[in-house]
Amino acid sequence: MPRSCGCTDGHLLVLPRDHVANFTTDPVVSATVQLRAAELAGQIGGQWNYPTSCGPDATQTVFHLHGHLVPRAAGGGLALPWTHPTREQEPTR
Repeated sequence: MPRSCGCTDGHLLVLPRDHVANFTTDPVVSATVQLRAAELAGQIGGQWNYPTSCGPDATQTVFHLHGHLVPRAAGGGLALPWTHPTREQEPTR
């Protein structure tokens, strides 16, 4: 699904329809999500990062399995690891 206010233009979230807390909860669902992310990245082309987090100490803030497809290009300006903006840093909508 397209994500507004993503870390880069073209940032996509890939997530299952059923609730799964994180990638360790259901390995079959996790594998299906990763397979779909790989298919999407292959169809779109280019270079990608595909991060996901498992647990609050690993920066998981949404407790529903999801992977980020983040398109990358030379000079794209996104330094990794990226940090989630604080409320004060988020753009006004």
